[in-house]
Amino acid sequence: MRRREFITLLGGATAWPLSARAQQSDRIRRVSVLIGLAEDDPDAKTRLGALRQGLEKLGWSEGRNIHLEVRFALPSNEQQVQTSVKELLAASPDVVVAQTTAISAAFRRESRTIPIVFVAVGDPIGAGFIANLARPRSNLTGLTLYDGSVAGKWLAMLKEIDPRVTRATFVINPKTSSFPLLVHETETMAKSLGIELTLSTIENAGDIARVIESFASLPNGGLVFPPNATTTANRDLIVALAARYSLPAVYAWREFVAAGGLLSYGTDFVDLYRQTASYVDRILHGSSPAEIPVQAPTRYQTVLNLKTAKALDLTVPTSLLLAADEVIQ
Repeated sequence: MRRREFITLLGGATAWPLSARAQQSDRIRRVSVLIGLAEDDPDAKTRLGALRQGLEKLGWSEGRNIHLEVRFALPSNEQQVQTSVKELLAASPDVVVAQTTAISAAFRRESRTIPIVFVAVGDPIGAGFIANLARPRSNLTGLTLYDGSVAGKWLAMLKEIDPRVTRATFVINPKTSSFPLLVHETETMAKSLGIELTLSTIENAGDIARVIESFASLPNGGLVFPPNATTTANRDLIVALAARYSLPAVYAWREFVAAGGLLSYGTDFVDLYRQTASYVDRILHGSSPAEIPVQAPTRYQTVLNLKTAKALDLTVPTSLLLAADEVIQ
């Protein structure tokens, strides 16, 4: 083949994909979303709304150039998660949005090629999703659930709201959390606060009840509940048991405090979902998830329930009241 013919052929081969991409840009792009909450949970609608708002600000409008296929599933319900994952992938999405480690892992098992934007994953490197934060080198990228120092903050806030606390237990299901990272940060803070820390591993509601009942048998105790699918699914039980045994408790999510829990400090999910929209936008415009850095949340919320504090006979420090983003009367 002559050199000129070769160059012409090569040029034509290069031009074809560019033309194809131009044509694809006119079609409605499909985004599959799996939120790790029950469909009737008010927070599920709020988070989905934040994602839609973020996409609209970036020029993506449902029905015009984008379609969101949405499902809801509790991460603790493995069968429901698996069914939802298969249904969403069957729609051949351009991008997947997956909330929580368990849900992201389920998508990862089914596809190593479809771009997946994870939301609220505690330790994406430890979970095996990415190689490193700066360059994931994977079909997954997204936003983590927290910075590791948050675990120490929970314990510090427990001591702040109830200075009598000399014992604390960290209640977690290691199967559904970034266990090692959380434990290390909490143990470090416990030493500096002079708190005797124990780790209570649970897998179901029965475990939770036994742990709290046993821990309450000795005085000056407090509870810490980090982000965890098992504890989230048993939120009302946990809040009720903490009240029954008069135990101060700090949670990762506002939902616990809204249900009657004492205090929470955790990621602002509305802001997190708005940020997620920028990842979807970049991928739909041709960026590879393998090259998009993973980010930590930029906003955290402190929520306090004064009614619960009063029931526990606690005097809330002024510093904590001023720091609170929301105070439930």
